Amino acid sequence: MTLRVLSVASEAVPLVKTGGLADVAGALPAALAPHGVELTTLIPGYRSVMSSLEKAKVVHKWPMLLGQPARLLAGELGGNPLLVLDAPAYFDRVGGPYGDEAGRDWDDNWRRFAALARAAADIAGGAAKGLAFDIVHAHDWQAALTPAYLRFAPLDGGRSVPSVVTIHNMAFQGYFDAAIFAELRLTDEAWSVDGVESYGGVGFLKAGMQLADGITTVSPTYAQEIRSPEFGMGLEGIVLARSNRVHGILNGIDPAEWSPASDPYLAAQYGAGQLARRKANKRALEREFGLGTDEGPLFVVVSRLTWQKGMDVLIEVLDHLVGIGGRLALLGSGDATIEHGFADAALRHPGRIGVRIGYDEALSHRMQGGGDAILVPSRFEPCGLTQLYGLAYGCVPVVARTGGLADTVIDANPAALAAGVATGIQMTAVNQVSLAAAVSRAVELYRSPGEWRRLQRNGMKADFSWGASGAAYAALYRQLAGDAQ
Repeated sequence: MTLRVLSVASEAVPLVKTGGLADVAGALPAALAPHGVELTTLIPGYRSVMSSLEKAKVVHKWPMLLGQPARLLAGELGGNPLLVLDAPAYFDRVGGPYGDEAGRDWDDNWRRFAALARAAADIAGGAAKGLAFDIVHAHDWQAALTPAYLRFAPLDGGRSVPSVVTIHNMAFQGYFDAAIFAELRLTDEAWSVDGVESYGGVGFLKAGMQLADGITTVSPTYAQEIRSPEFGMGLEGIVLARSNRVHGILNGIDPAEWSPASDPYLAAQYGAGQLARRKANKRALEREFGLGTDEGPLFVVVSRLTWQKGMDVLIEVLDHLVGIGGRLALLGSGDATIEHGFADAALRHPGRIGVRIGYDEALSHRMQGGGDAILVPSRFEPCGLTQLYGLAYGCVPVVARTGGLADTVIDANPAALAAGVATGIQMTAVNQVSLAAAVSRAVELYRSPGEWRRLQRNGMKADFSWGASGAAYAALYRQLAGDAQ
């Protein structure tokens, strides 16, 4: 029997992307199809989304959706069903999905994404003729009020549908002042510790975690980490209380999009048995970043430049990295102070450090294909995708031992090297001493070409496609659907 699932997300590739959530939301429909699950994605009708829609039809209208008119449009996303919430007052704006062109959050983000959740609950309940679903899957805080609307303000005469909430990053919780509660159109019963109330305000993610039938995180290790105050960020009590509902399912990557053997962005395509061809990509990347040519390792970074990603610590290690023969090519944007720190390092080390502020999808592919090692020193990382791309491309990951990084990279310790299973380098703490030691280990291993090629080939042989993860999501959906009967 085909299971019908409504996936609710604030972004999904290829229509709109700011981070890994978009990659996951865009990949899930194809990942689940082989397991008898038809997944329909619901996203907001941002200006960029509306301009990309083709042959969409109106399937439902709300005269007022939390105070503004809205329509539901049906179309396709990569051959899979797509629903778009067309509410111009909420989403037709210049800027990004969550803020203006200067990066400031929209003041009414609580209302915008409460409207998305309200619409999702209505659709699941049967508001749109011809659309029926067995499960609702809400992603992150922007969709996490959906279980609250299903519980405390269901559609009149609507169907009761079980729900799943996925935590892509506990650091983003959607916490707002208590004054907004009256505007959410929930019953008074919802204002409680068992509802949407969180530390005296309204917690979107907290509400979803409290009320969903299932909770998932994007890696098994992160599912364990968020039980602690360090990673739970104030919500670890809910995780512990509902631990039998918490599941860690590792994200995957699309091997059709991320394959060095067929990647159109690379100067030279290659496979695990053609690693010598990577040199052409390395030389092209050096030219692109204005770096000198030598036989030392080229480290790359493709990241948000934030405290979470450990980028402040990396700045402290750059002189050491250059001093032991390494070079760095960096692509990213984020905290202004960190951006300036990398720019200053590039001025200190011309031809050794190259920095591009911003994001360029094609360049990120070229960096994986031409870099020798990718640095991911995150203080916490629910899953992480750049290390998976690195493994697939033979760009050896140097990572912190946390979250999905711990689950996907096998440290090149003596035992793993002897067994021939190592795929990268892990460090146990994110500080200057630990990161400098990890970089030094990478340089030392790089100087043993046979050992380095083994690391590369081991990573390239690993399977991080969506096959196992899609099966795990499908099994969870069927369990919840069975429990609801």
